[in-house]
Amino acid sequence: MMYSARVAHHARKLRQTQNLIRGRTIHVCSSANDVGSVVKSDDISRHCGLGAIDKNDSRKFSSMRSISPNYVPVSRMMTSAVKMSNGNAFWAARSPAPAIGVNYNSQSERNPRQFSTDSAKHATLFQGNIARWLKKEGDKVSTGEVLCEVETDKATVEMECMEEGYLAKILRGDGSSGIKVGEIIAVTVEEESDIAKFKDYSPASDAAPAPPPKETSAPTPPKEKVSQASSAPAEPKVSKPSAPSASGDRIFASPLARKLAEDHSVTLANIRGTGPDGRIVKADIEDYLASPSSSKEVSQAPKAATATVAGLDYTDIPHSQVRKVTAARLLQSKQTIPHYYLTVDTCVDKLMELRSQLNSLQEASGGKRISVNDLVIKAAALALKKVPQCNSSWTNDYIRQFNNVNINVAVQTENGLFVPIVRDADKKGLSRISEEVKNLAQKTKENSLKPEDYEGGTFTVSNLGGPFGIKQFCAIINPPQAGILAVGSAEKRVMPGAGLDQFKFASFMSVTLSCDHRVIDGAIGAEWLKAFKGYIENPETMLL
Repeated sequence: MMYSARVAHHARKLRQTQNLIRGRTIHVCSSANDVGSVVKSDDISRHCGLGAIDKNDSRKFSSMRSISPNYVPVSRMMTSAVKMSNGNAFWAARSPAPAIGVNYNSQSERNPRQFSTDSAKHATLFQGNIARWLKKEGDKVSTGEVLCEVETDKATVEMECMEEGYLAKILRGDGSSGIKVGEIIAVTVEEESDIAKFKDYSPASDAAPAPPPKETSAPTPPKEKVSQASSAPAEPKVSKPSAPSASGDRIFASPLARKLAEDHSVTLANIRGTGPDGRIVKADIEDYLASPSSSKEVSQAPKAATATVAGLDYTDIPHSQVRKVTAARLLQSKQTIPHYYLTVDTCVDKLMELRSQLNSLQEASGGKRISVNDLVIKAAALALKKVPQCNSSWTNDYIRQFNNVNINVAVQTENGLFVPIVRDADKKGLSRISEEVKNLAQKTKENSLKPEDYEGGTFTVSNLGGPFGIKQFCAIINPPQAGILAVGSAEKRVMPGAGLDQFKFASFMSVTLSCDHRVIDGAIGAEWLKAFKGYIENPETMLL
């Protein structure tokens, strides 16, 4: 009786203040003991990154019944929301589940269960793509089965099922891109009979996914523009400028509304929000774009952009996840790391001779051939062990010097640049390094690298000499590392002999070390190159 009285009390208060809470939906969530708990839909969106089920959606569930115009009871169905998260996916399974996107604040209500897969988290992943679904709607799923493949910032990972049930609805199909972390991608149910109830289900249109790490407020437009826009005659369905918010210069808008406004070059200050607390939602942007007064503002930016490329034949290639991350990291590297470069020529005659002998032994034993790059990786690892200052990383408080020598090897593919790792390269033989490099290169081309295959490197080797014949180049440091070695091609040169008329031929390979001057001083970088050159020109010392 006490809880029923509380519900009735809230109903009266909401009916009295329905004008103040316009645009919000209230849910009554049934617990195991039929204890009603009131959950606001905007709280659901804020905590879960999901959209609440409104009154129209409630008609899809046979077990729902209307309590009052301001209340919608939720089904006791056991459902699970499959959401995107860093590196893999996040599952929220509750018993009983109020509906998708509802979180319990109390652990005492039937001990709700939450599961997450944290094995492949990436700090750089804020959105991902669905490569393909391995299960179809209506399929029975079991614990540990692979539901779909998710393209992350570096590779394609498998998302496994955490509970038994049935895949009721796929909200983001094969090839879906730009899925924010926290956004629903599918719904599962425990009973097969509940599948039909989600046939036409879709999240609320203005539901926002999980908020980004740092929300940037839109800049306040000049006062003149605001006053001009506010003085314009009102048109049907035209949004007027919103009143100043409590925070002074901040404009409240959902991420979807901000994205839509940015795509159409619309100033948010010219739009009046109809969402909770005056928040601008997707519908407000669409109404503004449909109005005649917005055509001038929206059309200016596209005309200026197309004018510069008039008469040109071109193709726009969308950015892949790998390309976006590579661009961001390299930009960060050049902007924040003070690079300097050291170049040295190394004679590789003895190296080529040793390689020929080792490959003869490898062929006789059925092993894989050893490449020049394998010898370079081994020499670089031993030089890092000899000069450990170069096997370090910069932080604001200290320089972290690594005891492990993990060499990243740059591999170019059709999907972008990858840097898989040869771990503890200083402790491995040449045949083992050769085998690992070839296996990692194959996995890279198949886009099947796992996080442990490319995370945790301490130094990088990039070779454009052997595959492409580049004589010499300067590579960009792969943060948070402090150095990267750029390897050029070997070429024959004429060298002076002992006498005046004597000369000889020798093969030389140019290598350039890019250093972070915060960590590696010039003399330290030169000392490392001296050690590396010694191993290359006297390769038998690498076998000791």
